[in-house]
Parts: sequence; C-alpha cells; structure tokens
Amino acid sequence: MKRILYIVLTAVTISSFLFSCEPVEDRESLPAITVTPETLKYSITQDAVNKNVLILKSEDPTVIPYWKFVDASGNELGHSNKSDDRVTLPFAGKYNVYFTAYTRGGSVDAVPTIVDVPENDDTYFSDPRWEMLTNGVAGKTWVLDFVDPVGWAGLDYPSTSGDNWSWLPDYASNSWVMPNKNWGEMYFDLNGNYNTTVTQTAIANNNQTTKKNTYKFDIANNRIIFNGGVEMLYGGDYYLDCSNWYNVKVVELTATSLRLAVIRDKSRTGEGVCLIVFHYKPKS
Repeated sequence: MKRILYIVLTAVTISSFLFSCEPVEDRESLPAITVTPETLKYSITQDAVNKNVLILKSEDPTVIPYWKFVDASGNELGHSNKSDDRVTLPFAGKYNVYFTAYTRGGSVDAVPTIVDVPENDDTYFSDPRWEMLTNGVAGKTWVLDFVDPVGWAGLDYPSTSGDNWSWLPDYASNSWVMPNKNWGEMYFDLNGNYNTTVTQTAIANNNQTTKKNTYKFDIANNRIIFNGGVEMLYGGDYYLDCSNWYNVKVVELTATSLRLAVIRDKSRTGEGVCLIVFHYKPKS
C-alpha cells in the first residue's frame, strides 16, 4: 500500500480508536489574561519517522486547549483537549487541524493547520487478515460460494467448547434452502478509508440495490460492522430471520474463503437461536 493517496476519510472510521479527552477544567479558575490568535502558543508537528502520527502541544498553561481534526471534505474525525497528545491518522490524505484556546473570557481560534499524510500506515494494517479481506488499496470483491453457500451452527461456533455444533455445509443435500443465482456481491478496500459496497439481489423480481459506506473490521473480536445502512450480502429468504445484518461474526477468513454469521432470532422464527453462516469466495 505504499502509494501516495490524497483521498478523504469519513468520521465514522477514525473517532472509535484515535482520540481521547481529558476532563475540561472550570474556565473561571483560569487567570484573567488576554489571548489573541497571534499570541497563541502551540505546535502541530508530524513524527519524523511516521508521518501518520501528529504531535500536538499546547505551550500555554493559562488556557484550556481543544484540538479538532477534519478531513478534506469537512468531516470531523475526532477531537482532544490534552495539552500534550499524539494522534494517529492511518490513511493518506490532507487534513485540517483546528486549535482553540479557552480562557476565562471566552475562546480564541487559531488559523487551521493543513497536514499532508503521504501514505497509509502499513504497520496499522500489518495483520495478514486485512490483506485477506480487502486486498489492501486495490480492493476485493466476495460472492456467495455455491459449493457450500449457507449453513447453521451454535452461537459459540467455531470455539472448542460451549455451544459450537455445526451443520456445515448444508447446501449439498438441501439445495432447496437457497436458489443458485446471482445474489449480488460484497466489496472491501483500504483505499484512503474503510470502503465497502454491497449489492443485494431481491428475491421476487431480481432487482438489485447497491449501498456504499464504511466498515469496521474488529480483528480482536472477529467482527465486521457495516456503517450507514449497508448490510451483509446474503441469499435466499432469510432476511426476516435476523434483526441485525450489519454487525456480523467472522467465522472463517482466508485468502480464498470467508464465512460470516448472523444470529437467527428465536422471537422472529420460533425455531430457536443459532447462527446462520454464509460462505463467500473471491469474485473471479
């Protein structure tokens, strides 16, 4: 992913893991001083080794600092009110960093600082599962694998204990569960953001709808979370079985195989709670 990208990134992808705040003290306890944009004392620099890391310092103890980070499209990515902070921007792009100093008499805004991040932070995406899922900047498209497209499993599957039974694959002996047709496709990339596009094919009339937004790949907890109304690609008449198609479990991930699971809701089906597991392969 070592190519220069001047691509925007949206607010939903950064705020969850980059920025933190300290409690804001009472402004009435600050000294009665006069601060102007010209007399503000602060610095915004990029780490000498890793340009994705910003070093923020407020050098005036008589003010309360407030930092805000905005992408090239004007989306606010996060904020901090630490006097000394380090912030990571994992995607390449141009950003505006805003500094505001709060005093007893009010607030004073500095002129925004433009920061140019030339590359994605490869260390952040060093886990091989990122490449398996997305093919990095280039992107990767997944479709249902009709050798083994759908099955059922216990809620703990594939753990070594607990409710981990599985009925996978199920399609070979029960082909009626899902017609073999083009149900759409699911795309992921890391091209300046966590970009995803999902195309779904309707059951009744074969019309297709496409939704684009961002996603979060929670590697530690084996979850993919789709944002902005995007839902996981599925096939067959399963939609009403599950109330949540946007926060899904990663059951299996390799370069050539992806299994995502959703929870079948007992109150909706009357057939008990379990995982419905859909199997995908890379699009040819």
